Amino acid sequence: MPYHSPISPGLSWYEASLGARPRYAALDGDLAADVVIVGGGFTGLSAAAHLARAGVDVVLIEAHRFGDGASGRNGGQLGTGQRAWAEELEEELGFTRAKALFDLAEEAKAHLLGFAADHGIEIDYRPGQMSVVHKRRYLDDYRKHADIMRERFGYPHLSYMDAEETARRLGSDRYFGGVRDTGTGHIHPLKLVIGTARVADEAGARLFETTRATGISAHGGKVRVVTQHGTITAEKCLVATNAHGNGLEPESAAHVMPIGSFIGATVPLGETSPVLPGGEAVDDSRFVVRYFRKSSDGRLLFGGREIYAPGEDKAIHRHIRRQITELYPALKDIEITHAWGGYVGITMPRKPFVREVMPNVISAGGYSGHGVMLSNFVGKLYAETVCGNRDRLKLFEELKVPPFPGGRLLRPALMFLALNWYALRDRI
Repeated sequence: MPYHSPISPGLSWYEASLGARPRYAALDGDLAADVVIVGGGFTGLSAAAHLARAGVDVVLIEAHRFGDGASGRNGGQLGTGQRAWAEELEEELGFTRAKALFDLAEEAKAHLLGFAADHGIEIDYRPGQMSVVHKRRYLDDYRKHADIMRERFGYPHLSYMDAEETARRLGSDRYFGGVRDTGTGHIHPLKLVIGTARVADEAGARLFETTRATGISAHGGKVRVVTQHGTITAEKCLVATNAHGNGLEPESAAHVMPIGSFIGATVPLGETSPVLPGGEAVDDSRFVVRYFRKSSDGRLLFGGREIYAPGEDKAIHRHIRRQITELYPALKDIEITHAWGGYVGITMPRKPFVREVMPNVISAGGYSGHGVMLSNFVGKLYAETVCGNRDRLKLFEELKVPPFPGGRLLRPALMFLALNWYALRDRI
């Protein structure tokens, strides 16, 4: 029987589908540890789990609850490779480094699925993802991309789709073609957050929710993280706040910009629905990407609304419904049971920002829409670094990620203008 509820701007379908989430206590008093982690999303929890399993004494704090940021509220698509296509990275970095980054991302994909399987985390994985073209002039690029991935980067799972195949697999004729990736898929992200926290907790990591960091300092070989409930002193620190740092650490704030992204969930479409008959996830070629898929119970989860300035979008459902109707006119009256949003972190070149921002303090974030897969793996690579092997994390640390222009005062206004200009180009 379909689930009906009023539209809840703050409540995601992911959370509603799970019922009560596990709760973790707030910090109460001062602590000492080997490592302190600030941020309880994919990066921080993955790092905590791997560190604790390696015998490292780790404390993690989260300002809200685990998964309340982008990690628990995103589109759930894994993707393949880095955010930029492999051939684009080859143009900039050369084949050797581009291939190393692609291989690392492939390992990240395998790690995510393997970690979930090894620890009994049911993440509702479904295979398949399609990247589709909203402007005919992009078709040649997508056709060449599929060939390059197969012939140059050894990835045989990507195939080009013409307009007819694309329409058949989407259940919509609004796109001109695209590529289909059978080597990736999509998940229920909040289930992965909850499961990773459980693994970290069982391994001995000390996890605290509703504990906001108010300051970080590094002196005399020690790092101190101050909160409203106490101070944590450690040898090393990972800042994993991504879009939610709120100026906690200025270097990260200069390089990682929050943008609002919003998703709506419909009632289950039913077994006879022509929408996405193969169950693949979809992203399109717009700058303001539209991304959608069906949930395990047959709902259409549709994202595509972004805002580039702080504030809450009061009409998520209206914007999402308009975009759904453009692709699927038969769904113009479909009930949207949940509409939610949040902030994701982007960087200027859409590459992850991983940097030592002060002695023994590494910040990681800015996954730019590719974070489900990469953020979990960056957490693992950080744990490797603490345990003595920094070589693989350095592949991310060495990426050129310039700060956003404008300084602290002008940066938001300049970004608002620039991003809205690119959004306008989607319609030209």
